[in-house]
Amino acid sequence: MAKKDNDAKTSKKAPEKKKKGGIRKWFRELRAEMKKVVWPTRKQVLNNTGVVLTVMAVMALFLFGVDSGLGAAIKAILKIGA
Repeated sequence: MAKKDNDAKTSKKAPEKKKKGGIRKWFRELRAEMKKVVWPTRKQVLNNTGVVLTVMAVMALFLFGVDSGLGAAIKAILKIGA
């Protein structure tokens, strides 16, 4: 039992000191990662933009229909109560 307590106390590590050159290293790694990026072609970007705009238009029409329908339903309910 005492051995476990000693192991727990001795296994705690002191916080590591911050290494110098951290920012330089970060920029070096950033540059290396940016070289690995596969950028989309102009055709792919235009195609994806078209898909996004189409989906937005369809959703806008759908939400307009739901909003109009619910608005008409609420007006009908309020006319019944009056």
